[in-house]
Amino acid sequence: MTSALPPLIPKVDAILVLDGDGNRLAGKYYGDFLTSVTSSSARTVAASAEGKSAGSTVEDLRSTFERQLQSKIHGISTRPDAAEVVTVMGKICVFCGGASTSQGAPSSGGDVRIVHVGPMNESELVLAHLCEGMFEALSHLMGGSTDRTMVLDNLEYVFLLIDEHCDGGIILETDASKLASSVLLRDEDPAMAEAQAAASQGGTPSGAPGMPGMAGVSSGDMTIAQALRQAKEQLISNLAQRDGGM
Repeated sequence: MTSALPPLIPKVDAILVLDGDGNRLAGKYYGDFLTSVTSSSARTVAASAEGKSAGSTVEDLRSTFERQLQSKIHGISTRPDAAEVVTVMGKICVFCGGASTSQGAPSSGGDVRIVHVGPMNESELVLAHLCEGMFEALSHLMGGSTDRTMVLDNLEYVFLLIDEHCDGGIILETDASKLASSVLLRDEDPAMAEAQAAASQGGTPSGAPGMPGMAGVSSGDMTIAQALRQAKEQLISNLAQRDGGM
């Protein structure tokens, strides 16, 4: 006897983070959607691959799906709060972000797109809400710039964000602020451990004065995540120095 999900719990088949050329920077597939070559979704994708399905691996099938997805969303730029919807191989695909190729079009601050893939019976409005929340959280973590280079430089945050947002296809959190905060709390940065160790001894961690654990990094080069870590480290150091002087 199989148990069905309550109707109000949204479920997604995949979450993808793509660059402007459709290359997958990060992402996860869930359930039976392109997780094995024998799944029904794999047969659907293979059937559309123009006879090139023989010997295809799961990664080959995912690449085929993502190429077809890119062919439909290429050149479309969306606002962070206004996701667009397309259908690809019997799936609803809702996406946010992307740099437009037309002049005068609104820009989201980078060329990276977040895509939520869901079954055809899932609400487009629900998927749009999920996608917009995750894109806003990504923008917070990347300091407002969602370009390919920034995302690749902070890829660990992207994977943590996906895990905080969704587990096994079940959505856990949609609020952008809570998602970003959860990612930062889960981030185990060696610089923080150094700052805490130095603070417990009443000292100052290595680095530039007033910037513990962030040697050589100017405020203009930091992401929001790095700035928050610096603030926490500075607070620990200040508390240790205050307690030592009492």
